[in-house]
Amino acid sequence: MLHREQPRRPTLEGSVAVRDGRRFSFAEYGSHVGPAIVWMHGTPGARRQIPIEAREYAEEHGLRIIGIDRPGIGSSTPYLYPNVLDWTGDLALLLDALGIDDVRVIGLSGGGPYALAAGAGLPERVRGVGVLGGVAPTRGPDAVGGGAIQLAVRLAPLLSVGRVPLGVALTTAIRTVRPVAGAGLDLYAMVQPVGDKNLLSRPEFKAMFLDDLLNGSRFQTSAPLADLVLFTREWGFDLADVQVPVRWWHGDADHIVPFRHGQHVVDRLPSATMSVIDGESHLGGLGITAAVLSELMSLDTV
Repeated sequence: MLHREQPRRPTLEGSVAVRDGRRFSFAEYGSHVGPAIVWMHGTPGARRQIPIEAREYAEEHGLRIIGIDRPGIGSSTPYLYPNVLDWTGDLALLLDALGIDDVRVIGLSGGGPYALAAGAGLPERVRGVGVLGGVAPTRGPDAVGGGAIQLAVRLAPLLSVGRVPLGVALTTAIRTVRPVAGAGLDLYAMVQPVGDKNLLSRPEFKAMFLDDLLNGSRFQTSAPLADLVLFTREWGFDLADVQVPVRWWHGDADHIVPFRHGQHVVDRLPSATMSVIDGESHLGGLGITAAVLSELMSLDTV
């Protein structure tokens, strides 16, 4: 399969009204009438953080992939949910606005908790959940310790108080480095484990990440900080509440979300299986998205 080095624009892009007068922005790829998949970006990330392989798979198989900007990135109104589960109220309104009755949800890294929340909060509409190296709970009965997320746990009081000014500072910093964003991504790739380094060296992945970063951060960049605050709280649901089928992919060399975190979550989900991505690190799931989409489309609620 041939990949374009410069990502094509989404087939549809816009925003819809959600609760409390806020807006949710989205980008759509593939068929407007095919089976729908909501793609939840990582932390950081935005609505275009969808690999070109996944976009091409959607076109070839008549699927409808919808990337969503979480509150505080892109054109989505800044907002801090009381917990991760609460976001499903906005998801339901987005699905209604787009004429979608049922959906499958994929979450990468920090998008994983949101994907699981969709399974817990909207079981009548979510037919299956896929998670790629997802973040595990840090509070409550399902909590697991260790990993990079523990830094956010230690800084939780500062993040809660300083989230807004820190978001402004982050937005300013990204705007400052926009002209050298490509070189900055190359420097980041140089210090990553071999799996992520190889992925980020591929022109189509580099182009996708840069397009997503620069497009999503044009107006604001507070969403990653809101994510970190929510990940240091209880999620608003237990893993046992996710009754829909879940498929989880995790690199066994993940340096950001340890593999044992993924296995910990999978062991506590009622209907879940783990697929190990041998030798890959945190972004490994992005390199197998055709297989991920194929597996996810085979799922249905039990």
